[in-house]
Formats: sequence, structure tokens, C-alpha cells
Amino acid sequence: MELPQEYIDKMVNLLGEEEFSLYLASLEEERSFGVRVNTLKISNEDFLENLGEIINVKKVIPWTNDGYYYAPFEKENTELPGKLPFYHAGLYYIQEPSAMYPAQQLDVKPGDKVLDLCAAPGGKSTKLGVKLSGEGLLVANDISQERVKALIYNLELAGVRNVIVTNESPERLAKKFNGYFDKILVDAPCSGEGMFRKDNEAVKSWGKFKTEVCAGMQREILEYAHVMLKPGGHILYSTCTFDPSEDEYMIKEFMEKFPEYELLPLEKRGGITDGLYGMSEAARLWPHKLKGEGHFTAMLEKKTHAKEENSKKSDCEKKSNNNKSYKVLKDAPDEFKTYWKKNMQGDIPSGYYYVAGDGLYFLPCVPPDIDGLKVPKIGLNMGELNHCKFKPSQQFAMAYGDMFARKITFAYDSEDVKRYLRGETITVSSDFGDGWHAVCVGVKGKTEKGYVLGTGVINGGMLKNMYPKGWRRLI
Repeated sequence: MELPQEYIDKMVNLLGEEEFSLYLASLEEERSFGVRVNTLKISNEDFLENLGEIINVKKVIPWTNDGYYYAPFEKENTELPGKLPFYHAGLYYIQEPSAMYPAQQLDVKPGDKVLDLCAAPGGKSTKLGVKLSGEGLLVANDISQERVKALIYNLELAGVRNVIVTNESPERLAKKFNGYFDKILVDAPCSGEGMFRKDNEAVKSWGKFKTEVCAGMQREILEYAHVMLKPGGHILYSTCTFDPSEDEYMIKEFMEKFPEYELLPLEKRGGITDGLYGMSEAARLWPHKLKGEGHFTAMLEKKTHAKEENSKKSDCEKKSNNNKSYKVLKDAPDEFKTYWKKNMQGDIPSGYYYVAGDGLYFLPCVPPDIDGLKVPKIGLNMGELNHCKFKPSQQFAMAYGDMFARKITFAYDSEDVKRYLRGETITVSSDFGDGWHAVCVGVKGKTEKGYVLGTGVINGGMLKNMYPKGWRRLI
């Protein structure tokens, strides 16, 4: 790999000649591949038992509780995980192993209000959604309109029920969400030095997106995160670069400006080391010391006196009852209740139902005021209310598919599952009754347990495919 001389000089100065040679050698080694299990949909145990051999899982990633290394090119019959129907069921997220560390370390608990400030394409957001377990609220933001599309898709695929996606600058969010969040993840835009082995384009663009360019953005983002964090809350800051100016020095500068913060120690396993320059609480993931591309992570706690806690309500809480973007309902609408009683099992989800246009939406907590913000996703889109009927959405299927009373399951290597993902009509056995069904993918020989891909309506032995056009894939 041909590195810029300026970068080489900088890294030699940072690491020393001997350690730099180890780092340089690591860039010539084959990179590690990681997959993170979505435990909203499948347990680690079931994933290993049913999919481990198909994906060729090798071992556990030591710094997370749901990540595994896999070897995609080791065996001829191994399937790439992104090509399998199980991927389209949202059972796992393909993620670089180092990148699994930050969201694992942020101490999110069910019921928290959490912000992922630089969220696209969604790897860390989907993990935060898993940690919330359907309680509280996740706001996933990205300033790029194009990247937000991938963020929404990945969150919907994962079946995260309690998320609002915003497409805003940190400055505009801070005006609305002053002192609102319990936890904030800042996976900051950076010079991307930890991406060099994974992406040759990162090497080429390094000269354009140097540290001095990125540091200004990072400084601004952290200051707006400070505004949005509750007293007693935590900011988890991370980058995929090695430059101390974007890492330790950035945190030091922030804490000097805002002395109410203190660093919290992070768990370090599998070759993760302390931060540099005495910042032992922070963590560095070096590619020559572990199986991953590299990351820097630091956790900050906003200290406060007890009497100051929750002394102010954020603007979005004050105005949430007067929101013009949607209308909160007193209860689930009758059309939805009728559909649920006829097609679903268990209790109707408990929380807040609201309408925007013909759409019915749901959140487990009081929806915040989002007037004036660009919000391409405002909670879980349950479906459409039209002509006194409810039609479920794909999001509803991915979040509540296991609760369908009727299911039809196709083996993962069958032609029928491929036809379903292409959006085609399928002839099925007359043993299946008419009506709405969850359409599932099962492991070959184990189709009694299926994982939901979407929905379909069976009528007279024909399955009308309800898989959305924008999701259809040729596999």
C-alpha cells in the first residue's frame, strides 16, 4: 500500500520506528470481517447454531457481546452474509469489527433518550436500538440527505421500533433538543486513517480531509452535543483516525472549555490499549494490536449538582402537545384494533399512536416536538389508514412480524424465497388459509422456525406479494 509521505512521517513520529513497522506490516495483511447479531430478532445462540456454518463464523469479537469474525473466502460453499435472505430478515448487520466498540461502550439502558448525532449508515444506531429494547427514544441524525436513506433502511430492516430519523445540522438540532438526551454518541467525521486497509479511496482523500479540516467540524459537533445533553448524561466520542489532534487533544480541549465533564474509564479487551498522553480512560484500537481497522473512543460524563438536575425542560418537551407535524391520538384507532384482532397474537403495543397524513405511527414514549426540522422518519410507520381499513407497512412487519397469527416459511436456498424477495406472486399449498401472513425464511431442514422477511396475502392458494418495491432484490 502506497501511503502519503506526510502521513508516514506523522505516524513514525507518533509510534516510533519499531512500532510503525509493525503498523505498516498490518496494512498488508488480509483485513478482518465482522458480523453483529441483531438480538432484537435472534439470539446469539440461535445465530451460531443456525447460521454460523453457512456464514463461516470463526470466533467471537472480544470487545462486544454480539459480534463475530467470519471468513467469507475461506470455503467454496460459504455464502457472503449480505447475499443471504437472512440479511433481508434483519438478523445481523455487517460491520467492521473495530466499529462495534463505541456503541457497545455507551451505557444505554431501556427508557433512555439517546442521540446518534452522526449516524449514517446506521451500524451504531442499530446497536443503540438493540440496547433500548423498544423503550425510550433513539434520535438518529445525519446531515447528508443521501446517507440518510441508508440509515433509514438499516433501522427499518433491524426492526427498531422507537426511532426518529432527522436530517439536520447539529446546530439546528441543538435549538430544539436543549438538555433533552441522556446519552449521545458522536462518531465524528474524521480524516479516516483507520480506513486505509479497507478502502483505497480513504488513502487518496486523506490529503483533502486532513486533520485541520476535520478538527473544526469535530469541535463544533461536540459543543452542540454538550447543549443537548442532560446534566448527569454521557457523551461517547469516537473516530476512526489515529491523529491525536482529532482524538486525545480534541477531548482535552473540550474538557478545558467545559470543566463540568470528566472522563469515564472504558472496558478494554482483545488488544485494546489506553489513550495516549496519559489519557488512560480513553481507548485506542490499533490494527497492529488486534483484528480490526482502528478506532479511538472516549466517554464523557456531564457532572452536576443534584438540585440542578432536570431543572429545565427542553423546547421539544414544552411544545410536544402543540406539534403541527402530527396529531397524537388518545388510543389506537379502531381500524388498527380490528386488524390486530384478526391477524395478530398478543396485546396491542402500548404507547403513543399518532397520525400524519394517511400514515399511522407509533412510539413507546411521548413524541417530541419536531416542527421545523427535516424528519424523514417520525417513529415506527405502522401502516396506512384508508377507507376505514388498516394496511400494514413493511416497517410493521419487521418490528412485529413474529406476532402474526399466520406464517408461511420458505427454506433459505429455495426458489420461492428468491421469488418473494423479487416481489413475485407465489403459488402455495392449499393448506394455508386465506388472509394476511408473515412471510419467513427458514434454515434448510429447520423451516419450523422462520425469520420474518415481510408480509403477503394468501387467496385461493396464491400468495400476493406485499414486499415493497424499494426493498426488492435479485438474489
